[in-house]
Amino acid sequence: MEKQGKESLLSAGMDRRTFLKKTAVTGAAMGLMGMGMAQQQPTADQVVRGKNAALKVLSSRPVVLESTLELLRAERITSKANLFVRNNIDLPGFNTTEAMMQPSWVVEVGGLVDPPFRITVEELARLPQTEVTSVLQCSGNGRSFFNPRPSGNPWTYGGIGQVTWRGVSLKTLLEAKGAKLKEGARFITMNASTQGGAQPYEKSYPIFVLDTALLALSMNGEPLPAVHGGPVRLVAPGTFGTANVKWLAKLEFTANESPGNEQVPRYRVATVPGWNIPILPTQPGSRYNYTLENSRSNWGANINSFILFPLEGQTVQGRRVEVRGIAWNDGLSPIESIEVSTNGGTSWRRALIEGNSGRFGWYFWVAPLLLSAGEHQVMVRATDAVGRTQPLDGNVWWNERGYEWNGVMRVKFKVT
Repeated sequence: MEKQGKESLLSAGMDRRTFLKKTAVTGAAMGLMGMGMAQQQPTADQVVRGKNAALKVLSSRPVVLESTLELLRAERITSKANLFVRNNIDLPGFNTTEAMMQPSWVVEVGGLVDPPFRITVEELARLPQTEVTSVLQCSGNGRSFFNPRPSGNPWTYGGIGQVTWRGVSLKTLLEAKGAKLKEGARFITMNASTQGGAQPYEKSYPIFVLDTALLALSMNGEPLPAVHGGPVRLVAPGTFGTANVKWLAKLEFTANESPGNEQVPRYRVATVPGWNIPILPTQPGSRYNYTLENSRSNWGANINSFILFPLEGQTVQGRRVEVRGIAWNDGLSPIESIEVSTNGGTSWRRALIEGNSGRFGWYFWVAPLLLSAGEHQVMVRATDAVGRTQPLDGNVWWNERGYEWNGVMRVKFKVT
């Protein structure tokens, strides 16, 4: 057919040289059109069915979607449409907020536990359920505020949300199966499903999360959305999202944390030699050879706070301004004070804590201010009962992958 088409053009009075020129021009034009189409960024609802189109697409594959402060302040519990997505792997057919109903889905439990066992989602649903509201946050949230900017997805503030999980606690599961941990079990190591050719994904937690972790089957009162780990996801409230493994297929109790790529060198920060918790500051722009011995994984979320009203660049009418926002930490110690400053941190005044969503959830706060007309900047910081607080300059904890940003938030706005 192609040959006949060329001959018909030539027979219409077009010589070979003219024909080649015209087909070359046409091909170039089509190529430019194709490039334009290829460069067009899809919207969040096109990447994941059911997501709000207002989410920012940081990556289409694997899926990375960032929420916004406008969306976060509109809901006390973040809806599945507005919740961020940070996938390290993509399971074919799972990029939707709809449930992935697979009652025969199996989770293998083994390692240093006696006896090892297998359990289906259907069996999990028949066991006593636990519900908890917690903050879910990517450990790279705020990465763009480090200077120089580290590698990785350019998160600002939207890699976070607050959701309510429901599922079977690990303690309940072990008791129901008559299983006991063996001596030497120090970590919980999890593997995501590799169905559909997905890349392996393995992460470890310290064993202390056994007290609070659960195999989540639902989120916000609905079956767990596929893109958020459905049909079953391990959730450890108070931790960063990286180890809250989606599409859980295997869970093992181990003596050591996983040596896999997602555990080391990824998702780690430097530590002072001989210590596990303190962070060792690294020179901005430098490189660091992360190992299991000289660094720690991103486990517990650090203390942080956001201003949700007013937002950057907003104009507020009236001199009486109620600055509002949220604060949170790892849930191991209550947040005792939230303070705001309108003079660059020279002085601070306490905000009123209006309540929280449980030890692992957001603390909601308000700070009534009397401000003159004109430009203003407000800052916020939170402090918990053991004295953990936020640095005025978050860059003091610069690291080359941009994890755990919790610098004091600053918002400029105008009063009329």
